[in-house]
Amino acid sequence: MQQQEDEQYIQRYVRFQSLDVHPAHRALVVNYDVDPNMLAQLGDFMMKESRQSQKLVRIKGSFDTDEIRTLAQIIVDTCPLVPPSKQTEVEQLLYYLQTRKVACDEDNTEDVDGDIDTSETDNLSTGEEETASVTSIDSYIELLYEEIPEKIKASALVLQLARQTGNLNVLRKNEILLGALARVLREDGRKSIELSTNIVHIFCCFSVFTQFHPVIAQHKVGSLCIDVVDNELKRFEQWTEEMTKKKNIIDSGKTNAALNSEYEKSFQKYVSLVKKQNQLLRVCFLLLLHIAEDKKVEYKMVNRGIISLLGKCLSREDPDLLSVVASFLLKLSVFIENKEDMENNNIAERVAHLVPHESSELLDTVLRLLLNLSFSLESRNSMVKCGLLQKLVNLLPVKSHQNEVLGILYHISFDDRCKSLFTYTDCIPLVVKMIVEYPDATLPKYLVALAVNLAANKRNAQLMCENDGLRHLVERAFKYQDCLVLKMIRNISQHDGPTKILFVGFADVFCEAVHRSTGKNDDFIIECVGIMGNLTIPELDYEMLLFQYDLLGFMKKRLSQGQYFCFKNFRASEEELKLN
Repeated sequence: MQQQEDEQYIQRYVRFQSLDVHPAHRALVVNYDVDPNMLAQLGDFMMKESRQSQKLVRIKGSFDTDEIRTLAQIIVDTCPLVPPSKQTEVEQLLYYLQTRKVACDEDNTEDVDGDIDTSETDNLSTGEEETASVTSIDSYIELLYEEIPEKIKASALVLQLARQTGNLNVLRKNEILLGALARVLREDGRKSIELSTNIVHIFCCFSVFTQFHPVIAQHKVGSLCIDVVDNELKRFEQWTEEMTKKKNIIDSGKTNAALNSEYEKSFQKYVSLVKKQNQLLRVCFLLLLHIAEDKKVEYKMVNRGIISLLGKCLSREDPDLLSVVASFLLKLSVFIENKEDMENNNIAERVAHLVPHESSELLDTVLRLLLNLSFSLESRNSMVKCGLLQKLVNLLPVKSHQNEVLGILYHISFDDRCKSLFTYTDCIPLVVKMIVEYPDATLPKYLVALAVNLAANKRNAQLMCENDGLRHLVERAFKYQDCLVLKMIRNISQHDGPTKILFVGFADVFCEAVHRSTGKNDDFIIECVGIMGNLTIPELDYEMLLFQYDLLGFMKKRLSQGQYFCFKNFRASEEELKLN
């Protein structure tokens, strides 16, 4: 009692530790230590135990990129815990928050864009007013042997520690704690989504660093995560089936106000459960993705049916979950065996609804996945069947996705029956425009390869020649001596009909190129000769061209060197050419 009477003055010393982003909300987390000093009446300082704490800086509403610096300055000015020297770090975290798509209630408010709210919190995962401490780990272990609420509390506190990378080494050395967490996940994980999410998230923090992967393997957390995902997807099917039955009853009209009210409550509960389940699935797949760096571990996952589980999650709407799922599938798609498994699970069709998507990062991952899958004929057929062709063409003007889109379209254009489908899209004029207006001498390989393939179709070739397209293509080819563009023109020239007539005006150009050839660019000359060989039209005076540009001399010279060029309209045998 005497001690309490003496301790009349309290001084708090606050030490900034670190900045981070909140994993679930649009907020920054300020980690700091508080050192309370008691000043007794006699003037003596009595040190108390240092306490770790956190402050949550909520960013309400949205903000533009050019507002990030101003917003960071406001945060530094209004939150004394953040030193001015950390403003650059605040800007980086704000940029990350801006690009990350997070569905949370706080972000749907009608606050002014970029409004800031700072609030102190001791437990970010559950909201409980308690700050985790490394010195209290033993008490957390004891809670893991209690009932479900106590286990949830303990796991949330340990998760607080695991989020700070400096604590991971301490946690790794505590075998009792890690063993208890793995046991609870195995035995009680099905009883609480929140409990499972916390524990998997703890091990996910370890999985970020390769040196901690043996810890995850030791406790077989990867296998447990696959079991958790499989169980949650089965539960989701049951929930969806139940909601479908209730919805059918409502739609039948044989209901009353009470049933309608019950359905609304059930639906809200269903939405809440799915949202929590999405968070659990995300951390499970993220952990598995990290430890899949080991090819042997990845092989085991594939044998456990990970591709099927990932495929079932593609119907979800949570962008964070979809990003992890798409990234995982992209990683797996580099192996032929896995691509065959993806074909069996209709992955190409399942990801088609994600094109386009408001998340540029997710869309980029999905397009890269589709590019890998498009090497397979069956996957290409699936893409065309589900209407992906038009969606891809619509993305052609978007430069950030152009390379992947061109690659997929190029692979689709392999099939003759698919070439004709491009006619009914805006692809042809877009491709011609991109070729003609490309600023550099060397065209992207996918772009010109797609054009060469499409030109093999008669109707596509006609579209390419519209609006003076043929003249622009010829000018481009000769300006940069581009034999691939000339190969595209050669494909156009093979089609009978009005397109061949257009070549009459360019015959002199091609013959002049042949006449002036020096042997340095034979590929280009071969295409010129090939074009002339395709021009089987009466409007073209071949006799005049042969003598005006000394084409007979050219052919004689090349034949004497063992090279063979053929003009279809010049019906002379090799022996006759040699005699000349």
